[in-house]
Amino acid sequence: MTTLTEDSGVTGSGVVDRERETELLEAALASGANVVLEGPPGTGKTTLLRRVAASRASSFALVEGNAELTPARLVGHFDPALVLSRGYQPEVFVDGPLLTAMRAGGLLYVEELNRVPEETLNTLLAVMSEREIVVPRLGLVRAAPGFGVVAAMNPYDAVGTARVSSAVHDRTCRIAMGYQSAEAESRIVALRAPFPSDAWRDRAVALVRATRSHRELRVGSSVRGAIDLAGINHQLARSRGVAEDDWQVGLDAALVALSGRIRVDESSTRRPEDVIEELYAAVFGPRPGDDGADPGEA
Repeated sequence: MTTLTEDSGVTGSGVVDRERETELLEAALASGANVVLEGPPGTGKTTLLRRVAASRASSFALVEGNAELTPARLVGHFDPALVLSRGYQPEVFVDGPLLTAMRAGGLLYVEELNRVPEETLNTLLAVMSEREIVVPRLGLVRAAPGFGVVAAMNPYDAVGTARVSSAVHDRTCRIAMGYQSAEAESRIVALRAPFPSDAWRDRAVALVRATRSHRELRVGSSVRGAIDLAGINHQLARSRGVAEDDWQVGLDAALVALSGRIRVDESSTRRPEDVIEELYAAVFGPRPGDDGADPGEA
């Protein structure tokens, strides 16, 4: 079982601006349904599941979806050294995350569902519909009450992904999770990073949100970009001995925080840094001195 890492959008009492999705997920799991949370990165999918699992007092196992996730890694395996000395006995079987969740009546959380090989996804079919699985040499394993499968999927990421079969879709319910509102994302940044003023924070969020609709960008940044922008800006200002709303400090922080998160469309000839600088000037104003602006105004 893997411990979940911190995700954006969490407060002490829950997930920012995700009351509706929380209610839908709780209802779906209570009904015995399996669920796919579909949305871009940084929209709080993992945080949402953590909150719901805590409210159910459920354990949960996390698996990262990738080409190396084989059925044996998902289900479990017999310990080779113990098999040599004791044979294929149930006590020498090492449970994978799937059997761990099934035996505990917890939740299995599969990240990046559309990166999981089809052979491994097929292993889940009987589990999702019948709540049981037959493991060679181990036998039939039935899930304890409360077991459920929740998966996450990024609909915009086509690199290294495969099409999820209709058999999997037929066994899952879907909850779409788009980006949160500008107000919610500003609240998230306020909880996670230092910032010089509310106006500066709101502009940082506006900059990040602008990357999602720019005509030359195929993929924009999540709110994590705004969190990192604010944190880097704070440290840069301290190291340079200047005000935290310094224009150049903010630009340098934006270039570091955002240029690796965005994806420029193949038809564009510009670099990510060029697009970030354009958007930064549009949101924070032109470089001081270019039009007589106050250097400290932000």
